[in-house]
Amino acid sequence: MSYPPDPNNPYNQPQQPQQPGYGYPQQAPPAAGYGYPQQPPQQQPGYGVPPQQQAYGYAPVPGTIQANNGYINIAQIGTVKLATMGQRFLARLIDGLAVGAIIALVMALGLAGALGIAQKADDCSQYTYPSTAYSNCLQDQSDAAGGFLATMMIMIGVLAVFNLLYEWLLVSFAGATLGKMAMGLRVVKESTGQNPGLGGGFIRFIIPIVGAVLCYIGALLVYLSPFFDNSGKLQGWHDRAAGTLVIKK
Repeated sequence: MSYPPDPNNPYNQPQQPQQPGYGYPQQAPPAAGYGYPQQPPQQQPGYGVPPQQQAYGYAPVPGTIQANNGYINIAQIGTVKLATMGQRFLARLIDGLAVGAIIALVMALGLAGALGIAQKADDCSQYTYPSTAYSNCLQDQSDAAGGFLATMMIMIGVLAVFNLLYEWLLVSFAGATLGKMAMGLRVVKESTGQNPGLGGGFIRFIIPIVGAVLCYIGALLVYLSPFFDNSGKLQGWHDRAAGTLVIKK
């Protein structure tokens, strides 16, 4: 059976498949939709985050050092910078000057009182020995000296309590002494990021005091112990015992 010729191909020549190119529109790939699986978007790695921590929604684990660059991630605070040993030394120096100024004032008052008692003792020489007036003068001076010594002992006890409460309470509740406040430093619990509290503040304070019994050499070693910390957190022995870190605010 014969068929009428195709008007577009009167000579019945074989059709060649058209190749996409110039003058021929290229067929677009099928759009993703019903019946076509969609490819999930690729997550780009976060800047500065290690490969094993590049998962979506990753938060650095508290207490981990960030690339050993002096930064650390602390719970409820985030990534903060650790205080350097130079900053901590200057804070200690300021604290020492503040406490030393108060002690010097008390010592000056005590020395002035001692000189006043010695001066009054010379006044007794105007009386003839062994007159009653001379004996009464000496008794008055003895009572004054006893009262002065008792006052000095009380003041020394007050200074000792002040020195204890100064660092213990300030670090426990404020996280910083006057020196640390001046340097913009703060002592925090490594596990929570909060102030050390009475227990942590006391442990952190008492360890250098115990070390000071050995001619202060032990206390010096405690204050220098952050240099020996291989974790990169600059924790001294007193910090490790109290579970604290010193950070830059």
